[in-house]
Amino acid sequence: MTSLAPLAPLHLRVVWLPDDAVRDVYVDGDRITFDPVPGARTVATGGFALPGLVDAHCHIGIRRGAAPIESLDEARSLALRDRDAGVLAIRDAGSPYPYPELVGEDGMPRLIRAGHHIAASRRYLRGIGLECEPDEVVGALARQAKLGDGWVKLVGDWIDRSRGDLAPSFEPEVLTAAIRAAQAEGAKVAVHTFSEEAAACVVAAGADSIEHGTGLDPDLLDRMASQGTALVPTMINIETFEDIAAGADAKFPRYADHMRRLKQGFPEVVRAAWDAGVPVYLGTDAGGGIDHGLAAEEMRLLHEKAGIPAADVVAMASWRARDWLGLPGDLGDVVVYDRDPRSDLAAAREPALVILRGRMTTSA
Repeated sequence: MTSLAPLAPLHLRVVWLPDDAVRDVYVDGDRITFDPVPGARTVATGGFALPGLVDAHCHIGIRRGAAPIESLDEARSLALRDRDAGVLAIRDAGSPYPYPELVGEDGMPRLIRAGHHIAASRRYLRGIGLECEPDEVVGALARQAKLGDGWVKLVGDWIDRSRGDLAPSFEPEVLTAAIRAAQAEGAKVAVHTFSEEAAACVVAAGADSIEHGTGLDPDLLDRMASQGTALVPTMINIETFEDIAAGADAKFPRYADHMRRLKQGFPEVVRAAWDAGVPVYLGTDAGGGIDHGLAAEEMRLLHEKAGIPAADVVAMASWRARDWLGLPGDLGDVVVYDRDPRSDLAAAREPALVILRGRMTTSA
């Protein structure tokens, strides 16, 4: 059971990582200020603080085993697991279960919902996507644009059993029209891609973010950087490709081999994207096959496997991602660590203090 400490002004004297300086930070309601607040209670006199981690690819509408959740309480419990790991903002990259009631609820991370996944009929996880025929995709994505919080999710490819390999979910003109229809409704479009073919198509179509992106060609990266298309690599998910391949060896050997090759080359893809100036953000793909609360593990993989400097991993996992998602910089969210996560990313596994919406969170 989760309880919330009474709301009162709070004071912290910490190394404030966006500034890399010792600062007096005041949390006054749902607002951070560096100006003294009378009566603020001091809750930290040391450590390293940042405005909370962001999981930019998470699913609190999907339970372990790739089945839809069945209640608000279940969604809430998954989100709280992420919150207690220091994740104070979540972009839910597709949910078969709507939960607008949780947006803004006390104790909940900041939730940015992408509505229901749009996928090709009979070519996605059963019961998870809103499965569409080609002539339904544009209208479906435009409708989802009105149901989320500024984002929609399109499944750009999946295994095509008739080909025995990955293939785009729809023809290029359909994918392009769907992306542009959602953008015309004011939404940003996150597109799942594993394959080379789908990645090339949706980058050309101007998708706002590529999810996973294992098949990204280096020749696409300069275009992504110039048009601001982000990459959310979900490296912790790509680590499961060997298990996926092993399960497909007997029936779909071509697909299995392809998945292994994509996994093997992916760290270089992520590093090349980073080097090219593509905005890269942390996402765990929690829900389905990945447990919640593993943001620190994703940070480790971005550093150790993709070779992104730890200080940049911390920035992309926190204040850079919050800015990308349009979260104001003075919100009352703070996570404090005893050690500097830029020097030791393992520190991100052990938040010493979590303040969300101006409240210290505790578990009872």
